[in-house]
Amino acid sequence: MLLKSMAIPTSLSLFSTVPYLKEQGGGWCSQISECRDRSSSRLGSSHLMGSQTTFSGILDSNCTFNPDFCNWHKVFIYYCDGSSFMSNIEQIDPKINLTFRGARIFNVMMDEMLAKGMRNAQNAILTGTSAGGLATILHCDKFRKLFSDAIRVKCISDSGFFMHGEGHHGYENRENFFANVIKTHKLANSLSPACTSKRNSSLCFFPEYLVEDIQTPLFMLESAFDRFQLTSLVLGITNCTTYLTRCNSTELGIMRDFRSTFIKTLEQRVHNSSNRGMFVHSCYLHDHVLKSDEWTCLAIANRTMRQAVADWYFDRSSFREIDTKNDSPRNCTNKFCQ
Repeated sequence: MLLKSMAIPTSLSLFSTVPYLKEQGGGWCSQISECRDRSSSRLGSSHLMGSQTTFSGILDSNCTFNPDFCNWHKVFIYYCDGSSFMSNIEQIDPKINLTFRGARIFNVMMDEMLAKGMRNAQNAILTGTSAGGLATILHCDKFRKLFSDAIRVKCISDSGFFMHGEGHHGYENRENFFANVIKTHKLANSLSPACTSKRNSSLCFFPEYLVEDIQTPLFMLESAFDRFQLTSLVLGITNCTTYLTRCNSTELGIMRDFRSTFIKTLEQRVHNSSNRGMFVHSCYLHDHVLKSDEWTCLAIANRTMRQAVADWYFDRSSFREIDTKNDSPRNCTNKFCQ
């Protein structure tokens, strides 16, 4: 979450950011056993999380590298509930002694920031990466409602468009996984009614069934060869989870099929309007907004990621670009600025 022009005491002006997952891992727990394991690790306990984190990329206070957002107030919300801040179960089963209350974490954080001056912001962004990118989509309209209509409020989902891709490679695996997340966290009644009224609630964790009904301006930062999706949610990628040079021809074929389906799904579901932005590259990467080189120098159509997001956010110009030149994953490094 990025906020500008807030009446926050100086000592808190850089107590910063959003639902952001990269350094802590992230993901979801789809079974009670997985949630129990998370609860005793940094993925599920605030007692075990790091006491500090690095502010870079869109959070950087250096105006040379981040001129549009360097002087904003920022709030970093650690992700720990395993449901993209959606669970809200009142009862605690004494047999497992776990709480499933991610939605309450989100709500309490919003209440605290509003009390500290967020309600006075002139501009606001909700953003997050991976499971936090999905959380950004799920909570985008709720975040918008915290502010008056006069305030510019937009959302940026980074690597959060987790594809269902019905009928395409591995879709049943993805479908079953998210159905289990919904079942374990009892999310059926917490999901968007606009989605659940049209299809089975087990599908309403997939952004392709959510974005068309989101009213708040939304920008998608994605790789058409998203490494996490290809290695964790698509079956058949085993040799080259880290290095593309180790991929065999079958795996490269699966990746190309994923790219084709991913781009087609984005183009069909993310409607073409000034309220929607899109930056889709071909690097074999996952998550971007807190990586300084990617944020500052990764470019499509002669505009860097930073420039594309800032131009869209401040209504200077629209941006909806997909790298269509590369139909194979690019073995990019994090040295885009060299």
